[in-house]
Amino acid sequence: MVSRFLPQDFDPQKSLAVIAGRGFYPVLTVELARAQSIKVQLIAFEGETREELFDSFAPEDRKWIKVGQVGHMLKALQKFGAGYAIMAGQITPRRLFKGLHPDIKAVKILASLKERNAETIFGALATEIKNIGVHQLDARAFLDSEMADEGLMAKGRYQPEADTLEHGIRIAKEIARLDIGQGVVVSRGTVLAVEAFEGTDPMLKRSGTFGAKETLFIKTVKPGQDTRFDVPVFGMQTLDVMTEAGITAAALEASNTIILEKENVLMEAKKRKITLLGY
Repeated sequence: MVSRFLPQDFDPQKSLAVIAGRGFYPVLTVELARAQSIKVQLIAFEGETREELFDSFAPEDRKWIKVGQVGHMLKALQKFGAGYAIMAGQITPRRLFKGLHPDIKAVKILASLKERNAETIFGALATEIKNIGVHQLDARAFLDSEMADEGLMAKGRYQPEADTLEHGIRIAKEIARLDIGQGVVVSRGTVLAVEAFEGTDPMLKRSGTFGAKETLFIKTVKPGQDTRFDVPVFGMQTLDVMTEAGITAAALEASNTIILEKENVLMEAKKRKITLLGY
């Protein structure tokens, strides 16, 4: 098995379509899938997906679409003859309100949803993908080596005590259960900031404005998380924002949080004396 996150009946002879958002996450997914000699195709979003990633595909194996063009996405999957699909990388959150180009299929999906959040929107997309005979994979597939490990991964100046860690995890899990966000920042029993629609980086920057000491960032998933989408990601950009905000430690849910370019991130965290641990 090339990844523990793949289904037992995974057929490497079938092609894989990567539905790619922004950042390095889809780039890494494509690289690791190709390393397993899997035929990879790409559905890219205008203004989101890296152009260099798109350029690495043959014309017949790639397709640009606008954010919201669900019908175009489904037609591309069918034209590819894809056996599998995987969602990798976020779409800029504000596009849900500005910059969305919904086609008829998207309008019908959005009209059917009472709540519009990651779970409902991507869940509805997953159903549409399944209905055309394409199997959507776990978003962690092929990224086994990039997952957060349990225990201390990088030792910094501040080592959170057990009660501080427990408090942060409890708050983060409750926020995730309510489908508000996947992260919180705490300090000495006080909740400094909660991640909501704005995303992780703005939340981290906000938490750094209070001048608090012994700050701990918790990243988690909601109970019963659908791991086909919305899997938390930690990377160099997050580490940079933590440094800028003066946040001294991060606790990441092991086997559920992807650390992009993990080896480099852990090495850099040690240099900056920022503690990274998995729970």
